[in-house]
Amino acid sequence: MTDNYKEAFKEEAHELLTELETALLELERTPSDEEIIGRVFRAMHTIKGSGAMFGFDRVAAFTHDVETVYDRVRNGKITVTKPLIDLTLSACDEILKMIDDTGQGEAEDTAITEAISQSFRDMLLAPEIPPASSCAANVTADAGQSVVNAPDAPAIEGHEVTYRIRFCPESGLFSSGTNPTLLLNELRDLGACDILANTDPIPFLNEIDPEVCYTAWDIILTTTRDENAIRDVFIFVEDACELRINVIDDARQTDAEQDYKKLGEILVERGDLNANALKEVLGAQKRIGSLLVDSGMVSNDQVQAALVEQQHIREKRQKRQAVESTASIRVPAERLDRLVNMVGELVTVQSRLSQLSARFNDLSLIQVAEEVERLTGELRDNTMSIRMLPIGATFSRFERLVRDLSMELGKEIVLNTEGAETEMDKTVIEKLNDPLIHIIRNSIDHGIEKPEIRKAAGKPAQGTVHLSAEHSGANIFIRISDDGAGLDTEAIRAKAVEKGLIAPDAVLSEKEIFSLTLMPGFSMAKTVTNVSGRGVGMDVVKKGIDALQGTIEMLSEKGVGTTITLKLPLTMAIIDGLLVQIDDIHYIMPLAAIEECVELTREDVAKAHGKHVASIRGEIVPYICLREMFTHGGSAPAIEQIVTARIDGSRVGFVVDQVVGQHQTVIKSMSRMYRDIEHVSGATILGDGNVALILDLPKLAQHAEIREKQSKLE
Repeated sequence: MTDNYKEAFKEEAHELLTELETALLELERTPSDEEIIGRVFRAMHTIKGSGAMFGFDRVAAFTHDVETVYDRVRNGKITVTKPLIDLTLSACDEILKMIDDTGQGEAEDTAITEAISQSFRDMLLAPEIPPASSCAANVTADAGQSVVNAPDAPAIEGHEVTYRIRFCPESGLFSSGTNPTLLLNELRDLGACDILANTDPIPFLNEIDPEVCYTAWDIILTTTRDENAIRDVFIFVEDACELRINVIDDARQTDAEQDYKKLGEILVERGDLNANALKEVLGAQKRIGSLLVDSGMVSNDQVQAALVEQQHIREKRQKRQAVESTASIRVPAERLDRLVNMVGELVTVQSRLSQLSARFNDLSLIQVAEEVERLTGELRDNTMSIRMLPIGATFSRFERLVRDLSMELGKEIVLNTEGAETEMDKTVIEKLNDPLIHIIRNSIDHGIEKPEIRKAAGKPAQGTVHLSAEHSGANIFIRISDDGAGLDTEAIRAKAVEKGLIAPDAVLSEKEIFSLTLMPGFSMAKTVTNVSGRGVGMDVVKKGIDALQGTIEMLSEKGVGTTITLKLPLTMAIIDGLLVQIDDIHYIMPLAAIEECVELTREDVAKAHGKHVASIRGEIVPYICLREMFTHGGSAPAIEQIVTARIDGSRVGFVVDQVVGQHQTVIKSMSRMYRDIEHVSGATILGDGNVALILDLPKLAQHAEIREKQSKLE
């Protein structure tokens, strides 16, 4: 269980560090934003507190100084500067190394972590910034609401304030790996502290469940810190406890302003006693407990009724908190992948059931098959939706990349994002990270000019990289645009001739010239740097997008900018396909790329005079005869079928013997023996148990184009 808790902490820490990095970059743009400062502090505090709970002591110790600095920032004693942001981002990098260090790789550099910690400690020793106004209001957050406290509220450090804290954790607190004694020890660090445990609910030893927390705590704390600092101690368990904080003494008030509270008054203030009942017994010279019993003002039935009401309210709150806490759960990716694989197998079995029902033509069996098909379709859609994640988390990582590279290259660049809520399969997102990094690096290095060059060209000194995502049917379009110098077609052509990629007299369209930048070894950089120049960046992009069954489109205008559009499938596990047949062999074509199917007769072939073109709705469409390309034996039927698809903006046809119909296709990877076979992106199992290859339509079109050019040269 300890290992499970540690893995859970690592997952949460990665999310917190991603959120922290995003917040720091926002804070750099708006240094006075108190909400963002609070986000940074809470993230650091949670990493420190949860790190200590789960045995990551180095993380907790290292984060302590960072947290303390941002506590000062939050209280207006340290200002946010660019060096502070730079230092904090470096601290985030080191925390990530500590968390991911398994003892097998290179551990964190102790000298670097110590230097960063010392820099934060130096900031704490620097003179504090005097308050801008003595009458400034202080904003604190309580239960999700903003409350503006007057200047005399107990929120200014330097004055001792005594708080009464009631900490009532849920019974299931231990199941999350939380140790409440660590929280209480953290309270002791804030000031003089008396802690009393309420042990009445603890049952007899033979009835104790070691995984249940029975105890609640009352804490009396005298500190110079404000209420926010106390709430931050419980930030990691705030959804799993009842927490009440009240001020009971303030050193800034005079003795006349604060009367000494008797026991009965304290009980009333705590809500343990009715105020009217107290007034009738205050004059007596007995202990308050005896008075309450002797006065007969409350009966046993009334006490039991109050206890039942209290228990009822507590149970309702616990149920509400349990519902909220289970609204989302963490599931290991491996389990989710296994679920998707099982659903894929179920889709295959359902397809077989449908074929059998159609073969036997039994009405009852057909009805069952249709119902299973409906349920399988819903299960498939729901399962796939679980794997869908917003792409915004990936987008946010690139803000740091743009910031660091622009500083390294001496440029002023800002990243704008759009469509961060767009969802796609997690496997696609994971494989998309590297191609996007290379494209953005190229936009920053080759695309956007230096500030002085931009000003001379009448542009603003600050360049812009725009990253957007949007859904379109079964695909997602990701566009990376910049307002830089654009692509120079003449320079690209000259470089391609120099490297022997094209002939000097080759006639190429603008689109074809742009596609040369995606070829292996091609680079426009004059010198090799840490950023670019080795000619592998855009080649990686091309291979990565091809592996995702996607396409790349490049548009550019010299002096205006460049836009690269990536068209990708939403998922790589189960797709809608079109089942076609040549002889007795079946193939699958991705349905998302297909436009329509038309007949091809012998008369149509004769009219083309030996050319593989057909007139479809008044448009001349070239087609590829798959029977010839795959060297199938035998003769073609009298009427064939042309399946037309849109590839790289052009319409291309694929001739097959027969179109069987739509098919729910579970993508299976090919074995190592067949991985290098072109024109095939995978395979699937049909309902009858046979295997059908999934065709890579763009590769087929590219291969046919190369063969046609070679035949012309011959």
